[in-house]
Amino acid sequence: MNQKQPFFFLFSSPLIYSYITLFYFLTRTTLCYCYVYPNFTACEPKTCGNQTIRYPFYIKGTQEPFCGYPGFGLSCNNTIGLPFLNLSNTFYPIHQIFYQSQSLRVSNNAVTYSSDTNKGCLSPNKNLTIPKDIFYLAPNQSEVRLFYGCDSTKLPRTLQRNTIGCSAENETSSVVALYENDKNASFVSKNCRGEVVNATVENYVKGGIEESLRNGFWLNWVASDCTECYNSGGRCGFNSHIYSFRCYCTDRVHAAKCDPVVKSRSVHVTIVASVVGVAFALLIVLVCWFRKKIFPPTFLIFREENPTHQIIEKFLKEHGPLPATRYSYSDIKKITNSFKHKLGQGGYGSVYKGKLPDERMVAVKILSESKGDGEDFINEVASISRTSHVNIVRLLGFCLDGSKKALIYEFMPNGSLEKFIYEEKDPLKNNRQLDCKTLYDITVGVAQGLEYLHKGCNTRILHFDIKPHNILLDDDFCPKISDFGLAKICPRKESIVSIFGMRGTPGYIAPELFSRNFGGVSHKSDVYSYGMMVLEMVGQKKNIKVEVDCSSELYFPHWIYKHLELNQDLGLKCIKNEIDEEMVRKMTVVSLWCIQTDPTHRPAMHKVVEMLEGSLRVLEIPPKPFLSSPLTSSIHLSSETSSIHLLSEIL
Repeated sequence: MNQKQPFFFLFSSPLIYSYITLFYFLTRTTLCYCYVYPNFTACEPKTCGNQTIRYPFYIKGTQEPFCGYPGFGLSCNNTIGLPFLNLSNTFYPIHQIFYQSQSLRVSNNAVTYSSDTNKGCLSPNKNLTIPKDIFYLAPNQSEVRLFYGCDSTKLPRTLQRNTIGCSAENETSSVVALYENDKNASFVSKNCRGEVVNATVENYVKGGIEESLRNGFWLNWVASDCTECYNSGGRCGFNSHIYSFRCYCTDRVHAAKCDPVVKSRSVHVTIVASVVGVAFALLIVLVCWFRKKIFPPTFLIFREENPTHQIIEKFLKEHGPLPATRYSYSDIKKITNSFKHKLGQGGYGSVYKGKLPDERMVAVKILSESKGDGEDFINEVASISRTSHVNIVRLLGFCLDGSKKALIYEFMPNGSLEKFIYEEKDPLKNNRQLDCKTLYDITVGVAQGLEYLHKGCNTRILHFDIKPHNILLDDDFCPKISDFGLAKICPRKESIVSIFGMRGTPGYIAPELFSRNFGGVSHKSDVYSYGMMVLEMVGQKKNIKVEVDCSSELYFPHWIYKHLELNQDLGLKCIKNEIDEEMVRKMTVVSLWCIQTDPTHRPAMHKVVEMLEGSLRVLEIPPKPFLSSPLTSSIHLSSETSSIHLLSEIL
């Protein structure tokens, strides 16, 4: 034994570890918790029927308003055992609440039965109006139009199944329900004298349109995340005066979560508890002083947290509350069924198919070890959580559990765009090619999504990695921009932004990103990437692999421009008529404007949308691109590539 360190030897004994742990729990259990903070008791969860009502909701008249989020007050009808949500002075019965996924299913008030005198007949009510700052419709919802006062004798047999009841004002007339785009709408409206009310329903409900109406629809809510407070034993609340989240604990109010050891305010603490507490405190001080020499690095209590984890936690705390739900890694395993169904693999990690507790399908991206202090994770959470647009993929949740990081997105059944636009030599895959109208709609949708990122948010978001692989397609091939790992958030008034190094994918990177001699980096860099992507959609070829004239390489935009100048057919199989040809030519002209070498010559995204939706006759042919292929250019992309330091710019 080293005679100079007998004290250290004593404390390094496993028996001493046991004594310290014992002292710790003795101290906690012998304290008398005679005082409880009033707000903690006031915000105890309540029940309405068979549902538990807790933050962000509160029951008006039963719970204090500070126990819930502003605008989330519910009324409880004990007669029918259901809570009611007031949306624009109309009450909607709530049938299910899923706190983890921040969603609820409410009845369609437009088809609520009226009084007993008209039992079985439907009374028209106000159309649904949602306060968009706190609620929004969940995905996969459809609109239904209800026609009141219809003469059922004039309805064809095919529409009989759409009759769902009688009108309250006239029991001999009928109510007919049609989906919003039903071609029979004009015929029905001519034969119905009453009001027309819009209702929202969930897609794919068994039992037909009437069952869909009875089943109601799904809403998601936006409120401060309660998970950290709830897991620490607290009860969540909100101070509307300073508009800030509060965690009510047994001792007092906290900003985010309760302290691990609650300070007792009782005067009835025993002498034994005091002695044990003092002894424990002295031991902890000594152990903390010598912990690097005494305890092994793997000892759980004194293990230092991963610096990347600390940075991300700091970011989440400073930029909360976030609308996305936070999950543990065990939750992620349940959602993905232990990572059973893999959708894809990339440099960022792997993507798995999953299902939330409310049965919604999701895509779960498991991030690999961060390449730079977690900037990819922070970029995704910071960027997408600020957006709400039909052409931007929705972030539903995330996981930060030690070194485990994951992002949960809405599931896109048709995958990414690149599967549908490149030529396939396999004849069995020809059915994957899209028609010209769908390609055009995707082009316009992505442009509208980028326009929103550049101008529609409170801050300007630059994506810096627009390419077919990052455009996801839903059931109806509606495009959604995804993968914000390289994005940059900046004030809207800034035109030129400062970044370190180059970012993006070769073939889509704007010239100014690999050499500042071409101009400053701005939202016009996204315009260039968008233009290159549309050119690939038009040519159905990857822009870095176009070969002509005995394998001599020709710059891809030149290949497109040559066909445009000579009015040559690009050979697209989707072109069936003059309308298709006009749409493709419009896409070609606009994309060539987008890839102009000088950023100032490129149109902004709002102008791109105008050009696409306008007439082809007013579009001018842009100048011919003069750069050579990015693969053979004397300007080598890799020579100026440096590490991306986005973290310091965001924080």
